[in-house]
Amino acid sequence: MAESTATTQQSTGQSNSPARRTGGENSPSLQSEKGLTSIADAVVSKVAGIAAREVAGVHALGGGVGRALGAMTQRVGIGGDSGVSVEVGERETAVDLVVVVEYGESIPRVAEGIRDNVTRRIEGITGLQVTEVNIAVNDLWFPGDDAQDDDESQTRVA
Repeated sequence: MAESTATTQQSTGQSNSPARRTGGENSPSLQSEKGLTSIADAVVSKVAGIAAREVAGVHALGGGVGRALGAMTQRVGIGGDSGVSVEVGERETAVDLVVVVEYGESIPRVAEGIRDNVTRRIEGITGLQVTEVNIAVNDLWFPGDDAQDDDESQTRVA
């Protein structure tokens, strides 16, 4: 058994030493001699969504319809993070975000803050290397926008 393992490792170019670290400097490896850790897309998506919301100037994630559907599906426990899409590999991940930025905030500064925080959180929590964080700003939020939406939805229900 040991001979076949050594032969397989030589033929695939892998060594007997633990895999290289793939995330930030202090993150552990996802693959070692003792096994492989896999991380589901939903986990990375959740981390990215929370990290994006932590940034000042981000009002919400997702588009108008996406936010409405996301709110409904999250209430019944079946929804994921609206406005977050990820591709997860063995050692790397890429993130796409759709955000609503608060009016008056610098969009380039908010976007850079999102990229930095999402990268730091994903690499720190999962150990995956973030290759890119793409951000689409699809709306601006003005103070009072939510109050208008709430008033309209209340008047429709008798």
